[in-house]
Amino acid sequence: MSNAPEIQLPRLSREQWLWIFAALVLSGVLIWLLAPVLTPFMISALLAYMADPIVTRLERRMRRDVAVSVVFLLVFALLVLTLLLILPVLIRETVDLFNRLPAYFEQLQQRLQPLAEQHLGLQFDRETFDAARLRELLEENFANIAAAGRATWTYISESGGRFLIWITGLFLIPLVTFYLMRDWHKLLDALRDVLPRNIEPTVVGLSRDCDEALGGFLRGQLLVMLGQGTIYALGLWLIGLNNGIAIGMIAGLVSFVPYLGAITGVALAMVTAIIQNFDFWFLLAVAVVFTVGQLVESFLLTPKLIGDRIGMHPVLVVFTVLAGGQLFGFIGVLLALPVAAAGTVLVRYFYQGYKQSRIYAEETGKAAPDD
Repeated sequence: MSNAPEIQLPRLSREQWLWIFAALVLSGVLIWLLAPVLTPFMISALLAYMADPIVTRLERRMRRDVAVSVVFLLVFALLVLTLLLILPVLIRETVDLFNRLPAYFEQLQQRLQPLAEQHLGLQFDRETFDAARLRELLEENFANIAAAGRATWTYISESGGRFLIWITGLFLIPLVTFYLMRDWHKLLDALRDVLPRNIEPTVVGLSRDCDEALGGFLRGQLLVMLGQGTIYALGLWLIGLNNGIAIGMIAGLVSFVPYLGAITGVALAMVTAIIQNFDFWFLLAVAVVFTVGQLVESFLLTPKLIGDRIGMHPVLVVFTVLAGGQLFGFIGVLLALPVAAAGTVLVRYFYQGYKQSRIYAEETGKAAPDD
């Protein structure tokens, strides 16, 4: 006999379906129309959601408003420390890295192309395989990105309404976050009270499961990214690689896609290492840094901080990220895994309900199997 709980799909009346459909449509239209105004509130809601477990733990020893104030002070202190000590070094290293990349590719071609032609018998068309042209393209793209950034800032600053919304949002985010953190449980109780009584237990149960999967994944993934970036940056800096801090942190930041962080970091680090010191032991040291980082992430960081929050096969994780990017661009890449973390909870619920339904057992005319 299976110990899986029986799934009872709630039955909704026609009026309830109409009300739910109308509420969803109205909410979608309002979000679409008020997107610029809602952005700081959405960011504040995300921050409050991620900080709520810490505040709840502190609430056991002090009042909730005091706990929120303590969390705010700690976050503010970390932010100031980052802005004063870490961010300037990271920005300087990153800018220097991107300035050097075109020259790195050009020197890489000058070193490796003759070796490939001599020992491997490969012949390259120097007109098409030209690192100098690649350097020009990269410099042009960097210039275009900088020009686009300046044009965007000029557009925002010259448009009084948009500039006012942008500045107001910067001040609103910490203020709204504070109040949302303080009244988070009250807001959840109010939303729960609005739900129709016959679906309230099901919605609350699914929300708890989604919260466990989504919240744990988001907080854990951020810590994993920070941990991997720190390991890569510290290791590359210790072996003396140029721009090692920037390369390590870039690899850590893009590690939310499985193996992408390691691949990106290894590519940048190896190109830099070959140009800086074309020595076997130096290249081996770079490989050791990323090997250690991957082992620590696989056997320590991910199991301890994330565990099996999503329960998706790595291939499906990669597909989800690519699908999110194809459908919604860069925002889709960022939101793909969090949405998948919550979506898997709903898929499992409806799948279990389907396995216990008459539809699944209708072919044989027997009851659904227990195993």
